[in-house]
Amino acid sequence: MTNRPGPRPRYRINDPEGMRRKVLDVAEAAFQARGYHASSLGDLMTAAGVSGGALHHHFPTKKALAMAVIEERVAAAVEATWIAPVKTAASAREGVQAVFEAVAAELDQQGFVRGCPLNNLAHELSLADPDFRAALAGIFAAWRQAIADKIKADQQQGREQGIDPQHFAALAVASYSGAMSMAKTAQDAGPLRDCLAALGQA
Repeated sequence: MTNRPGPRPRYRINDPEGMRRKVLDVAEAAFQARGYHASSLGDLMTAAGVSGGALHHHFPTKKALAMAVIEERVAAAVEATWIAPVKTAASAREGVQAVFEAVAAELDQQGFVRGCPLNNLAHELSLADPDFRAALAGIFAAWRQAIADKIKADQQQGREQGIDPQHFAALAVASYSGAMSMAKTAQDAGPLRDCLAALGQA
């Protein structure tokens, strides 16, 4: 009679990268749902199913874990949600419009609004630590620059004359950020559509 092997754990000890991803998954979700300060390392370890030693091997401190979430997960979310669609759009305005509409539709479908991951952490952490502030500011800057660069490309093709690229980019980013905060408070995607309508007249 042979022993039948049991089910394999999803993240094995010999899979350090898988374990690291699992911890980041859990931390990212917790920081968005409850906030950084309300998420204890003990809760994160329990949710991720890892020991303290395993957690600290990858992230020596809670701050190091938060920095990884910001630099790897939040930055990637802004890249995927905003920067890439704007870069590949036919024009800056079409790209901005497409993002607003896609996010509003997604929020309608899921039935709740957790807010923008970048906004949520920026509100909580920008005054808590200069390293957090610099990392978050860098993501905002890249987002804004991508829109400004697209406006400049439009201008080279004879469109958007008389528009200051940096000012339009700042308006688009601020409108989205503010609309997402309002939508989170109201649990309604309506502010996104209202701000999009106003942006179309800018």
